[in-house]
Amino acid sequence: MPYKLITAFTVVLLLATTQLFSQKSDYSSLAISDSLKENANAVVRFNQTDIVIASQRSMNIKTKRVVTVLNDNGNETIEAYENYNKSWTVRSILATIYDAFGKEIKKVKKGDFRDVSAVSGSTLFSDSRYIYLDYTPIQYPYTVVFECEIETSNTAFIPQWMPLNNYAVSIEKSILNVTYPSNLGFKYKEFNFSNFSVKKTLETPAGLSFEASKITAQKEESVCPSAMSLFPRVMMGLESFHLEGVDGNAKNWTEFGKWYNEKILNGTTDLPELTKAKIKALVGTETDPVKKAQIIYKYVQEKSRYVSIQVGIGGWKPMLASDVDRLGYGDCKALSNYTKALLNVVDVPSYNVVLYGNPRKRDIESDFVSMQGNHMILAVPNKDSYIFLECTSQDDPFGYQGTFTDDRNVLIIRPEGGEIVHTKIYDDMNNKQTSKGVYVIAENGDFSGKIGIVSEGSQYNQKFRNDKLSPTEMEAFYKDYWSTINNLKIKKITFKNDAEKVSFTENAEISAVNYGNVSGNKMMFALNAFNQSTQNVKRIRNRKNPMEIQRGYVDVDEIEIILPANFSIEFLPSNVEINGKFGEYKTEIIKKDNTAVVYKRKFMLKKGLYTNKEYDEYRLFREQISKNDNAKIILTKS
Repeated sequence: MPYKLITAFTVVLLLATTQLFSQKSDYSSLAISDSLKENANAVVRFNQTDIVIASQRSMNIKTKRVVTVLNDNGNETIEAYENYNKSWTVRSILATIYDAFGKEIKKVKKGDFRDVSAVSGSTLFSDSRYIYLDYTPIQYPYTVVFECEIETSNTAFIPQWMPLNNYAVSIEKSILNVTYPSNLGFKYKEFNFSNFSVKKTLETPAGLSFEASKITAQKEESVCPSAMSLFPRVMMGLESFHLEGVDGNAKNWTEFGKWYNEKILNGTTDLPELTKAKIKALVGTETDPVKKAQIIYKYVQEKSRYVSIQVGIGGWKPMLASDVDRLGYGDCKALSNYTKALLNVVDVPSYNVVLYGNPRKRDIESDFVSMQGNHMILAVPNKDSYIFLECTSQDDPFGYQGTFTDDRNVLIIRPEGGEIVHTKIYDDMNNKQTSKGVYVIAENGDFSGKIGIVSEGSQYNQKFRNDKLSPTEMEAFYKDYWSTINNLKIKKITFKNDAEKVSFTENAEISAVNYGNVSGNKMMFALNAFNQSTQNVKRIRNRKNPMEIQRGYVDVDEIEIILPANFSIEFLPSNVEINGKFGEYKTEIIKKDNTAVVYKRKFMLKKGLYTNKEYDEYRLFREQISKNDNAKIILTKS
């Protein structure tokens, strides 16, 4: 609920009170200009990051961040937290909280921050910790001044500067200062500066500064690219760096990958002799490398479990494969490395892969050699390409990437060097859902139907874990999935997961009362009962941002409708065909006889990046589809 602005009378009172108490006017919410409050849940009053790289093995990061939170939606903007481990030390941390007048409410010192494990249920990651401010506001607005100092020897990873990192947040001033020895090969790359008030204020052989000021809150617009690709940011790196106790030097990905393989990954794949013998016996006489990899992947899925911890937070060096073998769990680095170790036993080569794992695609910046990524998977060579294995999943099919790692640039770490490659693209036509079914409408309008739905490609990813839902979860899912059928009752539902073909089948029997609207001697209902497009594409006047459809797909439906006895067809919707830049839509309605109709539908949405000017055209395209999906048949009682 947005914060209601203070009345003029109250403003005068606040000003008077502020003067009486002689508070710091800098932290009064009254000092914020109206333009920065507009569309904002929070205002970053001041944010200064000072990064001092003293040597190849020493980096100090000091942050002072002042945020005024205007309503409860702005609380996450405070960002008063820090991760730490044995190589990333929190030297000091402090938060001071002020009320709307700028009067100090509370000072939270390091010992009063919540300090918890970054990973539950793991002893090997006990040094990976998370410290954060635990504060529940009693009124809005309020202001938090957060100060933190970090010390680390890991200079391979320099945090990027992103003055604006969320929607509905405005910036008064944000400053980045970086100093470094001139002989370490410092480099940086700017992104998305053109539409924002961001400038470089200093650049010397040993220092760099940027400043962002008076950036108004950005409205989040539907079907929009990620904030990462729209908002200003600066990436930084060194050619001579240090990571996990090892010095490194790399000017290109080949050098970087060779160093990472030799200095970070080397020595982590040893396994007990008993495990090696077990794996060789499991693979037996199989000689095909891909089939061997399938056997090993299944073994890892059955034996191990995933402990969630991002690359970087739990260090950059994988835990020993022997420890994963003994304990049966690990993070993404550990499980990928363990799978690699097992594959080594049966002479199947494989390579660690560093990437950004997220349903929202993000590339490794191929023209900026540095420590990047938040996730690790494994690549198995297969002729001229790779099979990518998500080793953290206990149920992903072999080689299936879903939507977490698909269609993006990644870094493969090979012994001879690093290589940027692109992961598998599930194209629009292969992201397919095929539905075939029948439903019967009774004379009173009641509905009973059967349908089989086969999902493939990225659509498989949305469904294939449904067989693991509890009865309550399953009912909630399908009532939402078939939300256009009121009074829905699920009579029976079964599943078939064909992991080899990456195909998931749902067979359902459902019913509903009063699906057909009966009035007098007439009945009306939507022919498309099972797969109506109900997406509401919001009208946006003066849209600023481009729009992006990250993944396309195709739905193909064929449904037979058995009409009630003693009714005849008075009106049947026309066939429709729409072709455009965003996709294709086609319906065909076939009257078999007076008792049955066949409804056929095909809808294909195209992946693509489009300009802001094309958004209205897209909105109208989706509205046409929703309208036609809801087209109704009218029956008359004989």
